[in-house]
This record gives sequence, C-alpha cells and structure tokens, in this order.
Amino acid sequence: MDILLIAGLWLDGSAWAGVAAALRSRGHRPVPLNLPGQGDGSTSATLDDQVAAVLAAVDAASGRPVVVGHSAAATLAWLAADARPDKISKVVLIGGFPAADGRPYADFFELRDGVMPFPGWDPFEGPDSVDLDEQARRAFAAAAIPVPQGVATGTVRLTDNRRFDVPVVVVCPEFTPAQVKEWISAGDLPELAQVEHLDLVDIDSGHWPTHTRPAELARLLAAAAGPA
Repeated sequence: MDILLIAGLWLDGSAWAGVAAALRSRGHRPVPLNLPGQGDGSTSATLDDQVAAVLAAVDAASGRPVVVGHSAAATLAWLAADARPDKISKVVLIGGFPAADGRPYADFFELRDGVMPFPGWDPFEGPDSVDLDEQARRAFAAAAIPVPQGVATGTVRLTDNRRFDVPVVVVCPEFTPAQVKEWISAGDLPELAQVEHLDLVDIDSGHWPTHTRPAELARLLAAAAGPA
C-alpha cells in the first residue's frame, strides 16, 4: 500500500525518516513528500503549488493511496480528498484538523520578510512539546524551514462533498479522542462533523510523534492502511 506522508509546518519529507523505515519493514511503501517551499529553497511557493504537488503524488501512486497529513498539513490531506475522492482510500490526520472552505491555511504566527519562521518553543510549551528534550528542541529549531507567506495565508477551497465519503482516521497526540468528540459536538470541527466514516486513535506523545514515537506512529498508520 502506498502511504503518502505530508509533514506539517517548518518540516520537509525528512521528518518522516523513522516512520518511513518502520512502515517499509511492515511491507508498505511510504512516500514522504517534499513540497514547494518546504526544503527546495523557494519562498514564493503558494498553497496552490503545494496542493498541486500532493495531487501529483496521488496520481502517481500505485492503486488508491492513504494520504497522511501532520498538524497543519491535515488540511493539505483533506484538500487532496476533495480533489481526488475516488482515488484515495483513506485520509489520516495526525495532531491536526482540516480548515473549512474559505479559511486561511495556516496564518498562525507572525510573518517576516515574506515568510512565517518557526516562532520558538514558547507557543508550544506544555503538552505539545512535553516529550521533546532540549537537544531535540535545538535540532528542530535549527532545521526549521520558514513557511512561505503564499502558503501560510493561502485560502482553502473545498468544492466536492464526496470528500465526506473518504474514510478518515484522526491520530490524537497531545489531545484525546474524547476531546475531539467534544470539539465536533461543539461545532468547532465542521469538516470532521460531516465525515461518514471517522475513527479516532490515541498515541501517547506530544505534537510531534514523527520525532518522538516513530515506531508507534508507524504501527498506527499501518493499521489504518490495512494489509500491505
């Protein structure tokens, strides 16, 4: 099974190294994506450019792939389901939720000189970063790739309601499945509220299980994908 892996903000495909190795050992074909503006040196990339890169990977995949989005890239995975509802077998969202139609993609932090740099660890103190030691934090910050403004402030456009027929698994790291259910009931996650087949699974980690729990995360992704 092809499993397309989309990293969140400030990360490129190398963030999936440990997860990808564990998935290969389970017989799957992981495909970590390097998106425009995330590792290619471009600061002019747009959200549309990143969506196009994800869709190209979907179209090139063998069979109907699983599309995995971490953090903000949950929205990219969901945009792929919107554009290719018949070509994707499942969407897995790790520590993030799809933005609704008409919302900005990820305008979460200050923009400087046309990019959104990593803001440091203060905004992520607590459950998000509890399992990252100082060495891991320094390494993450040193490698962080500023997000182009055209990506961060791009407008999400969702057009095909068949996306709600694509099964979705939410992997819950710094929050719990019970909290997700509460947020759906409160109307805070309108896209997930309409998904026909939604599963919630827990993982004991902070926001970046890609870094701190790669083997466990790979096990959950393999289970979501089904037999290799």
